[in-house]
Amino acid sequence: MFDEKHTTRRAAALGAVGLLALAGCATPDAEAAGHTSPPEDEAVEELTVEVIEAFDHDGTSFTQGLELAEHPEFGTVLYESAGLYGSSDVRIADPGTGDVLLSQDLPATQFAEGLTLTEDDLWQITWKEGVAHRRDPVSLDVKETVEYEGEGWGICYDGERLVMSDGSATLTFRDPVTFEETGSVEVTLDDVPVFQINELECVDGQVWANLWLTDRIVRIDPATGEVGAVVDAAGLLTPEEAAGADVLNGIAAAEEEGEFYITGKEWPKLFLVRFVP
Repeated sequence: MFDEKHTTRRAAALGAVGLLALAGCATPDAEAAGHTSPPEDEAVEELTVEVIEAFDHDGTSFTQGLELAEHPEFGTVLYESAGLYGSSDVRIADPGTGDVLLSQDLPATQFAEGLTLTEDDLWQITWKEGVAHRRDPVSLDVKETVEYEGEGWGICYDGERLVMSDGSATLTFRDPVTFEETGSVEVTLDDVPVFQINELECVDGQVWANLWLTDRIVRIDPATGEVGAVVDAAGLLTPEEAAGADVLNGIAAAEEEGEFYITGKEWPKLFLVRFVP
């Protein structure tokens, strides 16, 4: 679900690090604008966003993770992980109205990051605390808390393994039951490492990822780490909406093949979209 040296609220302390990381995958002009460079390889697709529909979204939610699923009581819902120290939570929301149907707070000392669903569990990770919560997807109750090394940004489940980002150019693979690390891959675009990989969504053997501090989403082949597509998702919010919002973050595969829900941190809107040439 991409991340965070995460927000403009953290940018003051972490901005220098973020700019150095982006320099690895951006031209000087693009870097100054907070964008990665456009693909040079003709094999890399350049895509944009076609909006199908827009919905209300809780503008106070510092969205870190997003996933669509069926709930036995509420029907089709969005599971969402919201960050910030002192206000982090995990929630179940109605995708059509943005109404929060169920939520649980995290301890004030934990900054919630991405989340993902497996067959039996809901995994939610944290930023610097090095803990992941295995939750009941129906009640959101914590069933187990496990520890891991390094930062946590985004996470998704590909049907066999968990895929996790930490803000670097590396994706880490983990066991969906034990959370133990099982491997990793470096993400590259035109043979250049891609940093600031944040929120993740696993779809049809590929990993879609937000790039923090940009309006870009990339499609990654987890077998090789190569970026096969770059999506320009700029301009979704009106100037008035954008004035009170933070960066793009949050991507969830929708019911129809090729469609996604996307939003951002403290965004008042959730968009149902397609990625098109």
